[in-house]
Formats: sequence, structure tokens, C-alpha cells
Amino acid sequence: MQKYFVEARQLLALAIPVIFAQVAQTAMGFVDTIMAGAVSATDMAAVAVGTSIWLPSILFGHGLILALTPVVAQLNGAGRRQHIAHQVRQAYWMAGMVSIVVMVVLFNAGFVIHAMHNINAELADKAVRYLRALLWGAPGYLFFQVARNQCEGLSKTKPGMVLGFLGLLVNIPVNYVFIYGHFGMPAMGGVGCGVATASVYWVMFIFMKAWCRRAAFLRDIHQATPVAGPDWQVLKRLFFLGLPVALALFFEVTLFAVVALLVSPMGIVEVAGHQIALNFSSLMFVVPLSLGVAATIRVGYRLGQGSTEEAHTAAWAAQIVGVLMACCTALFTVTFREHIALLYNDSPAVVALAAQLMFLAAIYQISDSIQVIGSGVLRGYKDTRAIFFITLVAYWCLGLPSGCILALTDWLVPAMGPAGFWCGFIIGLTSSAIMMLWRINRLQRQPVERILGRAAR
Repeated sequence: MQKYFVEARQLLALAIPVIFAQVAQTAMGFVDTIMAGAVSATDMAAVAVGTSIWLPSILFGHGLILALTPVVAQLNGAGRRQHIAHQVRQAYWMAGMVSIVVMVVLFNAGFVIHAMHNINAELADKAVRYLRALLWGAPGYLFFQVARNQCEGLSKTKPGMVLGFLGLLVNIPVNYVFIYGHFGMPAMGGVGCGVATASVYWVMFIFMKAWCRRAAFLRDIHQATPVAGPDWQVLKRLFFLGLPVALALFFEVTLFAVVALLVSPMGIVEVAGHQIALNFSSLMFVVPLSLGVAATIRVGYRLGQGSTEEAHTAAWAAQIVGVLMACCTALFTVTFREHIALLYNDSPAVVALAAQLMFLAAIYQISDSIQVIGSGVLRGYKDTRAIFFITLVAYWCLGLPSGCILALTDWLVPAMGPAGFWCGFIIGLTSSAIMMLWRINRLQRQPVERILGRAAR
């Protein structure tokens, strides 16, 4: 039992800075929405529409880059630090290539936006211009993630936290300049959010890169190998290790986007209640998400050391801590759900619906914690293909169809409206949690040689 307490402390030491970094990133989106909304409702809506296309696109690239964390952690644990620099440089090449694809997609996103049913022409135009400004930040964002994942793979999570808050602090005055038009710049409204956010991503990358060059624990890594061109064999390994994670992130983001579209015809109260519950549950999600990152680091490091038993301990310690914290956040949600809803809106009907949906969100927080930490554990074992299949089955074959049946039809019970979709979330996330635990248990029962062989690839 003592080893689990020790491991839990190390996990929390890694996870807490990641939690703050995620909060800072979420706050950047909140600041953009508020500052664009001060110009007009159309500008705020344009930012929201643009963000709904930006997130799936950039998170796909983010998922590919996440392959770097377990690779670096395992090389570090194995004492093969001289190989880390080459892996990181290849990750930069991959980020550059992926960013070109993301930029092309975003540049042509107008076809999707204008195809939306009954969308206002002015809103559509602003959303397109917002994305065409924001797309220049895609390389900066992905390069920053490479540097951040390198540090996190080496068990250094504080730089990501510090740079996350730096980005938030820079974002506010840069938004002020480009949205409202100051210091000789034209007032660009919501489009200025795109310019500001793209600029902030490059600032974050430049500062992170400068910090990495000066960090004492990275000096031996930077001196290990000269600058190299693309190594297609390494790039192929990183790509196919990260692709299942990228697809899983894409499936998750698009699932919630599809549900939002399905809720939108139900009425203003239903849309508002759904958005309030979703926004708050997203805030609670940063805790297990950060523990999942820490689990990837610890499991990868222990496997790099050749200790499958310690990797086993790290995996289950992360799950225990995650479940305990999920119980706390679920209890908090249930107890204060009406008060929380009132912070967003004072309409009695909206508050009542949001409180009902937050009760359902509290139910799935434990399952959500288990599945996202399980995903982090599987990344540590480099078993990312399983993450893809579990996510696909749980979200799109079980969660969304069951949610549609419960929300929109009378087949099983009278149509439940938005609550039916949230019951679908519970079904999908619980299924994902069960499959993640089954896969981890099966992996850990494999012969030691096979586990370490996969980790060494």
C-alpha cells in the first residue's frame, strides 16, 4: 500500500501544473468570447462558430504530437537521453507538415460554414475571416506542443503551466488592440480574436523554446545530435503512434458538436441549459485529463526502466486518485448545481434544466475519469490503437445512438429532450471506462518481454 501512496504523490506533483495549464487555456477561450461579445452578438457568435471548426482541426494535430510524451518518457527512464533530441526534432518536422494540412482545411472552411442551415450572411463572413486569421497560429500552437511534450516526457510539467498563464496574460492586451482598434490598428471585432490568438500561440512557442535552450536539465539533450532533416522511419513511427490518439480526440470533439447541433432545434431554453451544463462539466474534466497526462509520463518512465511492476503500480495509482477526485467533483456538482447554473443565467427554466443536466454530468464524472486516465495509461504502454477502437465503439456506436433514441424518439421512453443525450453520454463513457480497464488488465497480464518489447519500439 505504501508504494501506491508514494506513486500518488508523484502523480499529483506532475498533474497539478497540468491542471493549471488547462485552466489557463480554457480561460483564453472565455476571454475571447467575452471581449468579442462586447462588440456585438454577431461577433461573439462568429468566434463560437469558428472555434467549433478550429478545435477538431487543431486537436487532430495535437493528438499526433501527444505520441512524443511516452517516447521521451521511456527513453528517459531507460537512460537513453542521447536519443531524445532526434525524436523531438522529428516531432517538429511532423508538426510543421501537419500544420500545413490544418491551415489548408481552415482556409477552405467557408464551404462548411456557408452550408450551415439558415446561417446569417454577416455572421458567416466574420467566422470565415476569423478562421483565416487564426490559421496562421496553427504552426505556433503545434510547435509549442512539441516543446511542452518534450518537457512533460522528462517529468517537467511546470513550464507548460507558466507559459499557459503567460499566454493568457498576453492574450488580453493583444485582443484589446486588434478587437477594438488601438495603437494604429483597425478595429476588427471578432476577427481580431483570430489575429490575437494566432499571435499569442507564436509568443508562447518562442518563450518556451527560449526556456528550453536555457534549462539545465536539457543541456545534454540539446548537445546530443546535430540538426537533422526528416527521418522518415522515425516520422512514420511517431505518426502511427499518434494517429489513433488524434482520431480519438477528433471523435470526442465532433461527438459533442453533433449533439449541440441536434439540441439546437429544440428551443432557446434547451440550448442554453445544455451549454451551461457542458461548459461546467468541461471545467471539471481538466482534473482527470491532467491525471491522464501524468499517468502517461509515469507509466512510460517505469517501462523505460524495465520495471513492469512499477508501471502497473503507476497505472492503478492514477486510477485510484482519479476516482477519489471524481467523487469529490461529483459531490460538489450535485450539491451546488443550481447555484452554479445561476452564475450563467437567471432564467428559472434555464436554471432548472441546467441543474438537471449537471446531475447527470455528476453521474458520469467517475466513468469519465476512469476512461480518460485509462487512455493516458495506454499511451504510456504505447497501445494507442486500442484507444481509437474503444473511443469509436463507446462514443459513436453506443453513446450517440442511445442518446438519439432517448432524446428524440418514444421507442423506449417518452422523448427526453437534452437529458436523453446526457444519458447517452453516461452510456458511452461508462462503456469506454469498462473497455479501458479491461484493456489495461489484459496488457498487464502479458509476458514481461512482450510489454517491454512494445515499449522499446
